[in-house]
Amino acid sequence: MRTDGDTWDIVSSVGATALGVATLRAMETTLPDAMIRDDYAHLFVHAAGDPQFIETAGDPEAAGSLPRIIGFRTRFFDEFFDAATASGIEQAVIVASGLDARAYRLDWAAGATVFEIDQPKVLEFKQQVLGEHGVTPKATLRQVPVDLRDDWPAALIDAGFDPARPTAWSAEGLLPYLPGAAQDSLFERIHALSAPGSRVAVEYFTERPDTARFQAVARSSQFDKSPFGHLDVAELFYVDDRTDPARWLADQGWSVGSDSVANLAERYDRPMPELPEEARDLSEAPAYLTAQK
Repeated sequence: MRTDGDTWDIVSSVGATALGVATLRAMETTLPDAMIRDDYAHLFVHAAGDPQFIETAGDPEAAGSLPRIIGFRTRFFDEFFDAATASGIEQAVIVASGLDARAYRLDWAAGATVFEIDQPKVLEFKQQVLGEHGVTPKATLRQVPVDLRDDWPAALIDAGFDPARPTAWSAEGLLPYLPGAAQDSLFERIHALSAPGSRVAVEYFTERPDTARFQAVARSSQFDKSPFGHLDVAELFYVDDRTDPARWLADQGWSVGSDSVANLAERYDRPMPELPEEARDLSEAPAYLTAQK
């Protein structure tokens, strides 16, 4: 059960979900028709030392369609940052960065700065693992170890963020882990910190997640060997009322577009993942928005 002010490292609570997603990125990377290439994901999986994650990462069939679904999501956010860079934006903020390695694997513009916001122990783990393997970022990287329920804008500015410059923001795999009030505050703060020309990409749910159904699916025979088969994800989600981010951003004057998983499958010329009826929420509920101020 989540509590106010709870914290985590990479093998507990919300942090373990970041490790699970890294496992799925590692699996997608090994597929013959992989949509992404994340050569660092497997480093995190092995460094964390969880036997189930390590075993699953080595078996592309162990997680059913989940690696492909994460592949769609990862490529969407990769392309968002690539497009922002091509447009001349040189400042990026990855909110709840987890084990995201985009600062290390994407091609950033000369002089670009990437800010990563997450729990201190999560950022420390990532930096340590990549440092031990001699991996260096392709942009100036500023880590911002702070809880998103606290005054993260002050910490971000202290780290060198310039609100007068256009920014590319991402919130990937984050919103269900925030209370509704914290989610609403997140977008209010992003809006306040965004200069004209800024962009944001967000994964959100078009309807309230059915946590009991989600957990039953995660533990079903098709997914019981997946990275989420032994995580009680339902205990980590918040399902209280919150503002629809696409509608809210549009009301603030942002130009908003949205894609479904089906849209992404068509764009990337891949078949829709085959899921049992009880697991359709995994491909039908998520939506991916981009917006420009």
